[in-house]
Amino acid sequence: MIKMQGIGASNGIAIAKVLVLKQEVIKTNAQKIEIKAIKEEFKRFHNALTAAAKDIEILITTTSKNLGQDKANIFEAHLLITNDPDLIEGVEKLIKDQQYNAAYALETVANQMIATWGDDQYFRERIADIIDVRDRILRKILNINNTDLTNINEATIIVAHDLTPSETSQLNPQFVKGFLCNTGGKTSHASIMARSIGIPAVLGLKNITEKTKDQQVCALDGNSGIVEINLSVTEQQKWEKQQLAWNKFQKELLIFKGKLTKTNDQHEVMLEANIGSPKDIANVLDNDAQGIGLFRTEFLYMENNDFPTEEQQFNEYKTVLEQIKHKVVIRTLDIGGDKELSYLKLGHEMNPFLGYRAIRLCLDRTDIFKTQLRALLRASVYGELAIMFPMIATVEEFKSAKALTLQCKAELEKAGIKVSDNIKIGMMIEIPAAAINAHVFAKYADFFSIGTNDLIQYSIAVDRMSEKVAYLYQPYHPAILRLIQMTIAGAHQNNIPVAMCGEMAADKIAVPLLIGMGLDEFSMSASSILATRKLISTLSKKEMEKLVALALSCETNDEVKMLVEQKIN
Repeated sequence: MIKMQGIGASNGIAIAKVLVLKQEVIKTNAQKIEIKAIKEEFKRFHNALTAAAKDIEILITTTSKNLGQDKANIFEAHLLITNDPDLIEGVEKLIKDQQYNAAYALETVANQMIATWGDDQYFRERIADIIDVRDRILRKILNINNTDLTNINEATIIVAHDLTPSETSQLNPQFVKGFLCNTGGKTSHASIMARSIGIPAVLGLKNITEKTKDQQVCALDGNSGIVEINLSVTEQQKWEKQQLAWNKFQKELLIFKGKLTKTNDQHEVMLEANIGSPKDIANVLDNDAQGIGLFRTEFLYMENNDFPTEEQQFNEYKTVLEQIKHKVVIRTLDIGGDKELSYLKLGHEMNPFLGYRAIRLCLDRTDIFKTQLRALLRASVYGELAIMFPMIATVEEFKSAKALTLQCKAELEKAGIKVSDNIKIGMMIEIPAAAINAHVFAKYADFFSIGTNDLIQYSIAVDRMSEKVAYLYQPYHPAILRLIQMTIAGAHQNNIPVAMCGEMAADKIAVPLLIGMGLDEFSMSASSILATRKLISTLSKKEMEKLVALALSCETNDEVKMLVEQKIN
């Protein structure tokens, strides 16, 4: 038996025989063509584009029927890529000016587009979209048949280097019990599709395709990311017991739908959802979130070839506010660092994570910032809006951003445009200086939201994308806990609520500590809400306060983790 640890991308336990997907490598050669063949190569490229678009239109129809329109929107984005003028003009230019064949020209231009997106975890799904469309068009040009996964007719766990969104949409959960990939993470479209159709998945396994063979019995836990390969009968029976327990747990979660989130000594908190676009709303409602704690607006900018207009943004924000009957916290543009826009040249910096990004960029480029603020303010009459500024380090930054928001509000009202009088204006706490100075910021902000991913990164000086220093990414480090406690105390001292929208908000070890510290709102992936509500229902606020005191006396991340596990389990 071989045991591996990956990234749990879609919850659930699966046990079945392995099918290793042999994904054909599409090879293109930089062949030069004769001038007289340029017209024919243009025709070859455009015929492939048309054929690929027709395939995608069929995918949109079937996905909408089987999984809902929100998932079909993934392929709507694919259709847009086939009509992307930058892609088409770039390919045509390489064919005409440098006399490259259509396949090589397409691969070159698509790869250039991919390179502009970097490898940030939030935007990998955008890269997957371009790769999916690129390979679809290349297969048409080279007359290579697509992999057909609809023919699987027995219980199977698929093992692949990667699965594209269109491949994932073909999976039939009646037979495909789970899948394992070398690459990918929780935010990839393969993960999103897997969660939608209820197929457990573990990604980021690096070399799972080399470790497995067809017909081996395999088991995976899509929550913990644990995978075991080539199981004995005894080992398989152990997993079957875990699967029964998981199924029972899922049924138990349904009783928490429609309930308030309370500890067993009746302390109430709010559980909200993180989203990236309106297409995520169905999942938010299905999991009974008590509002949106973080709407990442950078996706809207990422999906455009230029800055989205005020009207485009207004419609996106309006759609979310109309459908969510609770507070919606919308974060203003958080671009920079490893989040780039192809149409915004930021220039080279030695350390972009500490440089010109997020609120710093917005306060400098007020033309960009005011367009977003006006769209947000106009949409405010359609729901309960809260505006949140990212990466605030100084009181002056927050005051400037808030003043500009109020200026835009006054300008809109002067023009006769209605704006809500009940808009909350708050800030992210993700820089240590902001956490330490929380009691000062709380005089001016209406709320805080702690972004633990960056707070940990900046506090411990660890690049969370670097495998070599991954051991330093320690969410339970006593120093991190003190910064969180300091933030909550500073907020409550000035009677404002404090939320958390980072990964810790749904972490089984962190949640008891956060309850003990007095966190008011927890915002997380929608699929984590009911399980977190159940966990909180088992906790005592008073007992968790005592647990926090013990945790803060610990010296290491591991000591804190061990302490909580002993007290809670």
